[in-house]
Amino acid sequence: MHRSGLGPVAGVDEAGRGACAGPLVVAACVLKPTQLTSLADLDDSKRLSEATRETLYKAVTRYAQSWCAIVIDAGEIDRIGIHVANIEGMRRAIAGLDVTPGYVLSDGFAVPGLTAPSLPVIGGDGAAACIAAASIIAKVTRDRIMVAMDSELPGYDFAIHKGYSTARHMSCIDRIGPSRQHRMSYRNVRARVLTSPEPTTIGLQDEC
Repeated sequence: MHRSGLGPVAGVDEAGRGACAGPLVVAACVLKPTQLTSLADLDDSKRLSEATRETLYKAVTRYAQSWCAIVIDAGEIDRIGIHVANIEGMRRAIAGLDVTPGYVLSDGFAVPGLTAPSLPVIGGDGAAACIAAASIIAKVTRDRIMVAMDSELPGYDFAIHKGYSTARHMSCIDRIGPSRQHRMSYRNVRARVLTSPEPTTIGLQDEC
């Protein structure tokens, strides 16, 4: 695409869409064309070990031409819905880049309202390096938030399941009720509202 005059090309992806607690994190990333060989291990973040993700996160955020991570908290997800939050997060992540992309690649579905032409790529986080880089930024950023949240809200084991609807997570909610970091619009959380505690909500910030 660079050779066709469409560069720089940005990739955009999210982490936490399927979770029932914690934020949605959406990241956009523009890689330098000469950087691709040095990031040959880039892949869908879900296929990589935590150690590999951390190593690649450090390399991507250090050497990328530009990157941005947007954090959308549980309250906003409840207010506007997860799909709208995802689309809005992608727009904000692209807008937060230091460079103006000539083209945007998204993972799996079209993103309306972008300022540049875009193309959805099925399985994009495993097929396009810029989407894979965005996937790693989003995943590592969100995992770090959930580990910090585990310290702020003990009892939910957020550092282990990262807010996804595992049997262990559901057992924690059954025992102590949902927290303010849970997505109350999600059916499996809403059904467990009966004994909700009043923990402190931690602040969440974007990174660009």
